[in-house]
Amino acid sequence: MIKIFLKVFCIVIYLFSVPVFAQSNCKPCEEKKKKALQASPLTRVLIIFDASNSMKGKWNGQEKISIAKTLAIQLIDSLSKIPNVQIALRVYGSTIKYPPGDCKDSKLVIPFQSNNIKAIKQYVQSLVPTGITPIEYSLIESSKDFPDNKSLNNIIIITDGIEECDGDPCKARQYLESQGIVFKPFIIGIGLSSNQSQVFNCVGNYMDAQQKDIFKNITQVIEQQKLNKTTLQVNLLDLAGKPLETDVNITFYDSKKNTYMYNYIHSLNEINNPDTIIVPSHITYKLIAHTIPPFESEITKLNEGKHNIIPINTPQGALFVYREKGNYNFNEKLRVVVRDKNTKKIFNVQNLNTTEKYIVGNYELDILTLPKIQTQVQIPPAKTSTISVPSSGELKLQSLEAGDGSIFVVKNNNYLEWVCNLSKSTEQIFYLLPGKYKIVWRAKSMRSSIYTIEKEIEIKPHQSYLIKLY
Repeated sequence: MIKIFLKVFCIVIYLFSVPVFAQSNCKPCEEKKKKALQASPLTRVLIIFDASNSMKGKWNGQEKISIAKTLAIQLIDSLSKIPNVQIALRVYGSTIKYPPGDCKDSKLVIPFQSNNIKAIKQYVQSLVPTGITPIEYSLIESSKDFPDNKSLNNIIIITDGIEECDGDPCKARQYLESQGIVFKPFIIGIGLSSNQSQVFNCVGNYMDAQQKDIFKNITQVIEQQKLNKTTLQVNLLDLAGKPLETDVNITFYDSKKNTYMYNYIHSLNEINNPDTIIVPSHITYKLIAHTIPPFESEITKLNEGKHNIIPINTPQGALFVYREKGNYNFNEKLRVVVRDKNTKKIFNVQNLNTTEKYIVGNYELDILTLPKIQTQVQIPPAKTSTISVPSSGELKLQSLEAGDGSIFVVKNNNYLEWVCNLSKSTEQIFYLLPGKYKIVWRAKSMRSSIYTIEKEIEIKPHQSYLIKLY
């Protein structure tokens, strides 16, 4: 008896211990699964549900609205098993009674977000057939439902009818593609004839509600998009042809339509490789890298379901223009005009005491001091060229009345070079580079030239001077 008891006791201990060990052993698995889900691209599925008046009709002995609700619930359950998926619900024909109905009776009722499955199911179950069928309008409006076009975005329409608002679902599909929103919608038809179903051939994949394994087929296509997603990396090449340039805004254009699509700030990942992005593959792209000056890529047609690389030659160096002996003098705010040495085209106006990246090359600078400094600079690859600007002094001018005049810098051989004109104000402030200057002025009320006043002054850095013009 003791032996039997011990044997039973051991079996019980073993049975109770298995779940504990299994749970313990699964922790690394769960962590791995969690990381895999986070790494997989986000998929968004918008369900467009037909709640129009015709759904009150019967098909195969059941109300079509009941069939549609069952389909929607089963579809949601199937979709929710896909890793990293979000679902939203748009409904048309549910508000304005038919007749007459309203061709704008279409609304996003539950937007994309996590943990909204229960809310979507409850909303579907509460729907009552009411209005009309605006399919084109619903599809076009759906482009606003997706938060962005960087994820794998899909649309599934559950309907029993065709367009009733003189719309064209084919045009809607084309519009969605131009927005990069939809790869290929699915249409689940309830009781449509073969002629009616052909209307949707230009829109997407049409499936009859009676089709076997309908949900399995849809989920397989969506999951296959994850595996065969079209990806793109932009290589910003340095002078050695290596993709090491980064932190540049890149604008994507549809080259056929010459229309803007979207922007990305280029980045390098943790192993110093250009970042990978997911993009619609049906568009032929032209990219502009907003370096200074900007550079364009070649026009590129992507290989669908593959990883694509677009190179752009953007070797860069940097320019730092700074003030000698400290920051800005007094309240002076200076800028630097940067232009191409050969074409004289202005590429940038850079603030003093800042560093800006430029494409490798030779540039001319107009440093907007008084007087203006003109110089040239060569920007080498991966290095910073520095230009120093002498510190200025402050000149204050006071007069009893308004007048006209100018400031001149005294050059070698006592030659006067114009710097700037004076304003009509009785109090003026100028920030001048170190040197000798002559102020020439005449009061407005003094009509004769013999009343012209000349004042001379030598400006030194960081010093403030006052000249009274009377």
